[in-house]
Amino acid sequence: MASSPPRSTSLSEKKDSDPERQHESFLTDNMTDKPTATGAGAETEEVLDPKAEAALLLKLDSVFVPIIMLVYLSCFLDRFNISNVKVAGMPEDIHATPAQFSTVVSVFYATYVAFEAPWAILLKRLTPRVMLTTLCVVWSLTTILSGFITNIGGLYAARLVLGMCEGGLIPGLNLYLTMVYKREEQAKRMSYLFVYTAIAGAFGGLLAYLILKMDGIGGQAGWRWVYFIEGIFSILIGLLVWFALPNDPTEAYFLNEDENEEFSWEDIRIALKDKKMWISGAIQFCQDILLYGFSTFLPSIIQSMGHDSVEAQYLTIPVYITGGRFFMALAFLSDKLCVRGPLVAFPNIFGILGYILIICKTSNGVKFFGTFLCASAVYSGPGLNLTLLNVNVAPHYRRAAAIGFQQTVGNTAGIVAGQIYREKPYLLGNAFSLGALVVAEFLIAGLWLYVRKCNRRKEGIGKGEIEDTRKVRTGDGSWILGIICEL
Repeated sequence: MASSPPRSTSLSEKKDSDPERQHESFLTDNMTDKPTATGAGAETEEVLDPKAEAALLLKLDSVFVPIIMLVYLSCFLDRFNISNVKVAGMPEDIHATPAQFSTVVSVFYATYVAFEAPWAILLKRLTPRVMLTTLCVVWSLTTILSGFITNIGGLYAARLVLGMCEGGLIPGLNLYLTMVYKREEQAKRMSYLFVYTAIAGAFGGLLAYLILKMDGIGGQAGWRWVYFIEGIFSILIGLLVWFALPNDPTEAYFLNEDENEEFSWEDIRIALKDKKMWISGAIQFCQDILLYGFSTFLPSIIQSMGHDSVEAQYLTIPVYITGGRFFMALAFLSDKLCVRGPLVAFPNIFGILGYILIICKTSNGVKFFGTFLCASAVYSGPGLNLTLLNVNVAPHYRRAAAIGFQQTVGNTAGIVAGQIYREKPYLLGNAFSLGALVVAEFLIAGLWLYVRKCNRRKEGIGKGEIEDTRKVRTGDGSWILGIICEL
């Protein structure tokens, strides 16, 4: 494996005849601060044959993507099964009021957001295999033990532990992908992760539907079996991670020497002052209102349309599948065109229309159709917005901090989601989600204008037309590197 060639691209071959895209010719594959020469005598990196690169990319996908997707599936099954057990009678069995059960959803994100940035920063030092396996096993055991809960206090405790562990997953896996793939390949791989979020919703609904038929077996309620079986499944995934992921990605064949960076507090400071990260975090917050409210309460939303608890479980399946397929199509298009921002904004239009149909006095059939429109925005917005941040921040520890803090800001939406979806027909929650999508559209436009302004300034500095007064000139702040996927 160590003999595999680096996936480098000649700078001269990255030039584009389109004047609007010529700034991309200054970019290296991984946004490292390598000295770059220009002119006839310029040195270029060795070019990997396109066929060999395609073969290597296929190898990477065949090894890493299935593992990462399964971990993601495990995480979201264990997180969102709270929606399945809610309609299966858990609140009544543990004597929880509707308000207390809403707090259960919110309390998960208290520890979730607190641990996201630290886990992201520690990923490289702890190594992905060790960190992800440990977190997966702990949250799996917590899920199994949730099946023995008898009161609301026990459920609070379980959700706090679950949040602490799962807080490291999205930043960790996202950062891992940036170590493996080039920027123009990341949206597609990010779509695989978020598609598995949709699959988790669909599969979770189907699995819950089947498991709930075990009600009474062994003297246990059906919702307890949901926790038992899904927890055991997650432990098996954790063991797969241990044996299948490289112990240290900095020593894996797919990375070059320049990516073996030392930890830098300065990069973390720069990330915290980066306007891109904060605007992206605000967008993520708005998009996550939809992601967590819709994903957590979809069975309850459908049940409020007049369906019983069993129907509510299996009717979620086509909705989740629609959302996942829509996002995958947009992600492939995003990588192909190297466009992010407009494709973050586009599916929100469907989400806005969907919530209007659900909120207005329409028939239950029309409201159910509205859930499909909402699903089109559920995964596309958060996934592509995160990809946009990935490709615009470097080097590693600056990106790690940016991802971690962006996710911290965004995932506080989970706390809000638990409080706005309390009582049927969930008018407050749906109206709040609608408003969040509208705000997101304005924020996306603002981020587009800001990044565009930064790029134009870099181009001017590179041409000697503008005086360079910037304080940060390394990583994504370098005019030589520019920003490959402006939006």
